[in-house]
Amino acid sequence: MNSFKEARDFLFAHAGDYKAAHAGFRWPALEHFNYALDWFDAELAQGESADRLALKIVGDAAAERTFRQLSVASNRLANGLRAIGVKRGDRILLMLGNVVPLWETMLAAMKLGAVVIPATTLLNTADLKDRFDRGRVRHIVANAADAAKFQGLDPTVTRIGVGDAVPGWYPYADLLNASDVFVPDAPTRVTDAMLLYFTSGTTSRPKLVEHNHQSYPVGHLITMYWIGLRPGDLHLNISSPGWAKHAYSCFFAPWNAGATIFILNQPRFNARAMLDSIVEHKVATICAPPTVWRMFVQEDMAAWKTSLRELLSAGEPLNPEVIEHVQAVWGLTPREGFGQTETTLQIGCYPGQVVKPGSMGQESPGFRIRLLDPDGADAAEGEVAIDLNPPPTGLMRGYRADDGSFLPLGDGAYRTGDVGTKDDDGYFTYVGRADDVFKASDYRISPFELESALIEHPAVAEAAVVPAPDKVRMAIPKAFVTLAAGNEPNRDTALSIFRHLREALAPYKRVRRLEFSDLPKTISGKIRRVELRQTEESRARDNIRAEAEFREEDFPELRT
Repeated sequence: MNSFKEARDFLFAHAGDYKAAHAGFRWPALEHFNYALDWFDAELAQGESADRLALKIVGDAAAERTFRQLSVASNRLANGLRAIGVKRGDRILLMLGNVVPLWETMLAAMKLGAVVIPATTLLNTADLKDRFDRGRVRHIVANAADAAKFQGLDPTVTRIGVGDAVPGWYPYADLLNASDVFVPDAPTRVTDAMLLYFTSGTTSRPKLVEHNHQSYPVGHLITMYWIGLRPGDLHLNISSPGWAKHAYSCFFAPWNAGATIFILNQPRFNARAMLDSIVEHKVATICAPPTVWRMFVQEDMAAWKTSLRELLSAGEPLNPEVIEHVQAVWGLTPREGFGQTETTLQIGCYPGQVVKPGSMGQESPGFRIRLLDPDGADAAEGEVAIDLNPPPTGLMRGYRADDGSFLPLGDGAYRTGDVGTKDDDGYFTYVGRADDVFKASDYRISPFELESALIEHPAVAEAAVVPAPDKVRMAIPKAFVTLAAGNEPNRDTALSIFRHLREALAPYKRVRRLEFSDLPKTISGKIRRVELRQTEESRARDNIRAEAEFREEDFPELRT
């Protein structure tokens, strides 16, 4: 634990000095480490930080917990789980919203050495069966209101329900009656499994990502550094439980810093209510996906006088015009970061650095990032890859195959599946998913660049660009557009958008077709461009034109 704290303190000492942090940071060398016991209990729940708020939830299921209170409750829960048969190495599917038992269960499972499979409450029975089968689930902790989703699934799985009593389920509250003194059955090796994530499946069925007791707890020291967290900060991360970003910034990064996790539970996301809450509770740091930032900028942001110090965006690239607007009204610049379920933060724009709009930043301390062409050679534009000589701590142990074995990470480098470029200053710019970049008339087209131009138009709330098959050009860019409130999906709107794109884009990049539509997304909220591509390919084969589609050639006025 001492080397973990030393690494953390090194990053604190170099806050705002990325060059020194990048040059001097070294991953701590650990053989045994249990984050819940050796860090949370031994450091945060002791001394002056013990009575500091670790968790503050407002809105639905409002609650506050100090570090000491969560330490005691997770001890009780760990003993209660042990009493009903949960053992080291057992897999627990955790399907809860942002309620206190989620954090208590995460800590208790770590103390026991059990492996948590985080799951969103949006999963249906078929999704859960896949997780039961491939994840080899032995226990579940879920809201009692979701009990029906588990009907017909493996009856040998232990069921623990939060909330009302359910026949055949252990009441969660009863497990908290156990002793508040927990004694582990053995030391925890850093290579022991801790988390098993199912990816969001934007291009294929979800993969199983295994993290151990150092890859996320220790790896997220870098996420802590990227956010710019300080002890006692109130940190808001807008992310749903069940996904890796929730672990990034609603668990490890804030608690690595000794900061408070802040949650606003809303029945449906409301930008104005979120901004009100940020002001009322004096939130210091915020990380939100681009969708949220785009909703914020539709409000009169200058009307909210906040206490914010650091603004972050992650999940997908943030459009430069959004960054510029936030900077103009709040005097703060949203900084971007790039990571995956498989990793912690690989690339980011860190506190004190110059922000280049459109760039996701520089390689993280402790990581070596390369851009590789299909043959594995370094390239000016290529697939973002992590050098594995040696592998960084903040990288998964690997993908679990259905038979329980590990799939190889790669030959010398782990490829992320994302394409980027790098400038002379070491800043990386996102081009797109390797599967999403396409050619039109032999020009390489980055959907993200075109989507950024589209959302500059005031009528456009969201957009996704894919190739539409074309006999002459091989493919032409087509945009699927979701309109902002108050705009009609009609000819006049389409013409206005086409005119805007003619001014914003070079001719070879222009969107040639436009369709007003809701965008298909994964349950984690990422756009499934693969589904849109397949739709266009099917329509081309059958010579079908969508009713809500507009084409440049439909508008004689564009020829003048």
